[in-house]
Amino acid sequence: MSNEFFVNKLLVNKKLKCYNSFKIPLKIEVKGMKDLNKKLKVMYREEQLQEKIKEIAKKIDEDYKGKEVIVISILKGAIFFTVDLVKKMSTPIVLETMQVSSYSGTESTGDIRVKKDLDSNIEGKDVLIVEDIVDSGYTLKFLKEYLISKNPKSLKIAVLMDKKERRKVDVNIDYVCFEIPNKFVVGYGFDVDEKGRNIPYVGYIE
Repeated sequence: MSNEFFVNKLLVNKKLKCYNSFKIPLKIEVKGMKDLNKKLKVMYREEQLQEKIKEIAKKIDEDYKGKEVIVISILKGAIFFTVDLVKKMSTPIVLETMQVSSYSGTESTGDIRVKKDLDSNIEGKDVLIVEDIVDSGYTLKFLKEYLISKNPKSLKIAVLMDKKERRKVDVNIDYVCFEIPNKFVVGYGFDVDEKGRNIPYVGYIE
């Protein structure tokens, strides 16, 4: 990493100021989602999410010290997690996105399809997949095998949520923020038929 990178980062940090004068409630009402709001209960508050993501970012920085990493955010659910994660990392990154589909409503269909592929070549590069959740493991196993076929130098996986009791295939996860019970989660990127992603905490439906 060049001295110019550190100098520029230092200058930017000195010039920027952050303001956070509002409080996020433990539960919010999302317009057009009256039925969902009634069912949703808080699993992790926003501050809990950010604290854990900061810990994971530190571990990633230690593992990629002196390197550049291609971060692949898996759309759409991992967007929120990816943004907060890379903002807390000091490691230089190249941001990529992929989109695969295996869910309809609250159930995994098991039929995995690539809806959006990478825009750049990852051959010989250090790669980090960032995913919102792993449950059965089918999606991440598919992604890992698919990306390994592109011959990266290394490939690691970071997930926000891990439902271990739902696992049906073995897949090694390098960085896990939270291990959770078998509940359907909504908020902070998680959705029910595209609704609820913008809820700032992670809730669950009984």
